Amino acid sequence: MITYIIRRMFGFIPVLFGVALFTFVLVRSIPGGPFDFVGDRQLPPQVVANIQAKYHLDWPTWKQFASYVIGDDLLGEEGTSRGLIRGDLGLSLFYRSQSVMDIIRTTLPTSAQLGVMSLLLGLLIGIPAGTVAALKQNSWLDYSTTFGAIFFLSVPSIVLGPLMIWIFALKLGWLPVAGWGSKAPYILGFLPNLGDLNVEYFKLAFMPVFALGTGSAAGIARLTRASLLQVVREDYIRTARAKGLAERTVIVVHALKNGLIPVVTIIGPAFAALVTGTFVIEQIFGINGMGKHFVASVGNRDYTVLMGVTLLYSVILVVANLMVDLTYALLDPRIRFD
Repeated sequence: MITYIIRRMFGFIPVLFGVALFTFVLVRSIPGGPFDFVGDRQLPPQVVANIQAKYHLDWPTWKQFASYVIGDDLLGEEGTSRGLIRGDLGLSLFYRSQSVMDIIRTTLPTSAQLGVMSLLLGLLIGIPAGTVAALKQNSWLDYSTTFGAIFFLSVPSIVLGPLMIWIFALKLGWLPVAGWGSKAPYILGFLPNLGDLNVEYFKLAFMPVFALGTGSAAGIARLTRASLLQVVREDYIRTARAKGLAERTVIVVHALKNGLIPVVTIIGPAFAALVTGTFVIEQIFGINGMGKHFVASVGNRDYTVLMGVTLLYSVILVVANLMVDLTYALLDPRIRFD
């Protein structure tokens, strides 16, 4: 197991390098530049050229990438970049007083809280709903669960979010329209302080978490149902029942454990996507998360923020996939990594 983990960790290096190279070239292919305008006013060409020289955007692309990865000092040049290999993601080209790490450090905890709660909601609803639907196949419970899953998969968060605001905030006045209820400093870098976990915090979190988590719950419910329907027909399930085991033990210990393998497979990418921020929900509910800054950086041509958020998403994705692979061995003893 340890050998497998170490081998996978070394395998992450070329993957992340490839992501960095592809993203670096791609973002610089976007028409326009980060210094073409200040507000609605277009800057003179000479001013733009001077600013580009300051940030080394007048260098060849290969040299810019080398500076970004290994730093200016190792290239024998003067500059502020210490290099990706030393954990420096550079300075924001739009918020020039902030580094990319400052922006991530400020916004990631909010996105992580929103994402983790949404994923937990998806699991708490999706797995029980899918299990009940499979065990009560072709009953009204099965049809109701399937209808609900299809409905929430069909209604995107960009529709569900404003609809919830209109009903619960504007018409009924039960919930606040926008915002987030926790502020820095955070526990372990992203968990809200105990003093923030009050009624107001959960009021602010309810609508964005529900709008984001129901889509995950619907997908998990459908996948759980389909997987469990196949597992309960396996020979070892019939054997367990023939031995006289209680039905709850047969389902929870034997059937559901193996039936969750396909569900675990999709949790890895879903976790990475939710934790790094879902820009639609953050925009709708006015949440200062990382997804919101990522979308803004596209319009601002803020190359360094685009690179930083993309690389962070890639790191979380590969680590989440590694955890998924390790979870396979816990769910199915036949799986070995040695």
